[in-house]
Amino acid sequence: MSRKLSLIAAVLIGTGAGAGVTYMLADNGGKDAASDASRERKPLYWVAPMDANYRRDQPGKSPMGMDLVPVYDEESSGEGTGPGTVRISPDVVNNLGVRTGLVKQGKLRSKIDTVGYVEYNPDKLVHINPRIEGWIERLYVNTAGDRIAQGQPLYALYSPELVNAQQEFLQALSQGSRQFVQAAEDRLRVWQVSNDFIEKLRRTKQVRQTVIYYAPKAGYLEALNVRQGEFVQPGRVLMSIATLEDIWVEVQVFADQVHLVEVGLPATMTLDYLPGRTWKGEVDYVYPTLNAKTRTLPVRLKFNNEDGQLKPAMFANVVIRAASDSDTTLVPREAVIRTGDMDRVVLALGDGRFKSVAVTLGRTDGESVEILDGVVPGEHVVTSAQFLIDSESSKTSDFMRMHHGDDDHGHGMHMNMKNGMEAHHD
Repeated sequence: MSRKLSLIAAVLIGTGAGAGVTYMLADNGGKDAASDASRERKPLYWVAPMDANYRRDQPGKSPMGMDLVPVYDEESSGEGTGPGTVRISPDVVNNLGVRTGLVKQGKLRSKIDTVGYVEYNPDKLVHINPRIEGWIERLYVNTAGDRIAQGQPLYALYSPELVNAQQEFLQALSQGSRQFVQAAEDRLRVWQVSNDFIEKLRRTKQVRQTVIYYAPKAGYLEALNVRQGEFVQPGRVLMSIATLEDIWVEVQVFADQVHLVEVGLPATMTLDYLPGRTWKGEVDYVYPTLNAKTRTLPVRLKFNNEDGQLKPAMFANVVIRAASDSDTTLVPREAVIRTGDMDRVVLALGDGRFKSVAVTLGRTDGESVEILDGVVPGEHVVTSAQFLIDSESSKTSDFMRMHHGDDDHGHGMHMNMKNGMEAHHD
């Protein structure tokens, strides 16, 4: 069978993955290399390329009609490093697409994926309410959501008390008593009469039946609770003005990630409405209690919105990144093999040798996984095609990072080909 057909067979037949790799190794090296290896060492037995359980004491054919592959004693040649060590020739490493990654020491930046809704910043929300009773003679704004400019007229109020206050102010001016003038002016200011109105009243000496009230800041009309002609009293919120220069996004964080969240952590936000754009913000407040129904913790984020693209009630996808307090051992996420019994990685030992080892996992940030035990910084782990290698190594591996002493299981299956050649690492 050609090298290409052997590779296809090894990938497609999952149950015979390990033996398929063995066949590739033997076939890939060529008949001359196999005969040279046979003359140097005596095979322990011969095995079917697609069925590791089919063994014979001499060469022959497998039930599928393939040549049986010889298996040698790795430890007797002094080239092994313990149970589960497998050896792959460089050309097979290339054909399988084996890549490795470095085990390194670093800070784990945990990633919290969540969702939320854009909201006004309530800290900058201004409520407009009257301090005197009267009638809304004219309303200059019509709809919630309208853009409001600072100093823009909002409504005109007719109030008999305001009319009397103007008359008292003019009477104080005519008497020439500075004390009475100041008292009358202060009374108008308490009722939020503007400076321009008072100065005009001082100049013209004419009482006006209505007083116009203006917007104290720029923003958007968040709520409009009054209509033209209504009678209003102190304490009633007529309207609210909110700014969109910076907005809040309230998200929910699951209970098992609460310990990662703290004020000041960086966050990024994307919206389906505005594809291709990312907003950067930070955690502004962490609420003290969990939601009893959802078992999540509300977290408030703050984002800059100077261009006004973000609108209240928009649905947002948010990522919060939390850095670990200290350095820890990290491996690439794709290097980890998770099974029902244990988690493990495949170590690249050099010279084309590989071995599956058990590891204890910690946290993950989506790109790297924290390793609490099993590997040390500086080692290399396989990040691609590791499942094929693991299926072979795990047959005889003790899953220990280093093997000490003699082992009676050294006669397990090993992949032997072109000993002493360097393994290819991407």
